[in-house]
Amino acid sequence: MKQVLVGVAALTLMTSALAFEMASPDEAKAMSERAQAVVNEMGSEKAFEMFADPDGEFIDRDLYVFCMDMEGVMLSHPLRPELVGQNLIDFNRYGDLLFQNMIAKAKESGSGWVDYNWTYPGTDEIREKTSYIATNDEEFFCGVGAYK
Repeated sequence: MKQVLVGVAALTLMTSALAFEMASPDEAKAMSERAQAVVNEMGSEKAFEMFADPDGEFIDRDLYVFCMDMEGVMLSHPLRPELVGQNLIDFNRYGDLLFQNMIAKAKESGSGWVDYNWTYPGTDEIREKTSYIATNDEEFFCGVGAYK
């Protein structure tokens, strides 16, 4: 019985630590706005290099910057580089056309939140996630997502 309680306590601490390490939507928005500024100031080529640097400021806990054009082509994705160049306009894994919704938000207001469902890291559980997207001077958008 004592071992079971110790195991439950350890699992609770690990779950709490994982939750503690997750970034907030406010942090996602701040990173997205920084990414927008970097693209505007340095251009997309240099920005994409910065976004992909695992030791840089654009990969932090569960946060990272992805960039997409207005037709749905992924331009930059540091965690899934195989997606770069793919058109994901019709992507719908968990009941959301998230990239269509991001493109619509980018076209209508230039920036803002887009909500969708996504798997929670380290689990098979589907949770609510939100990404803050911001269009830049090169007329594509970059986004950063966080779990709600």
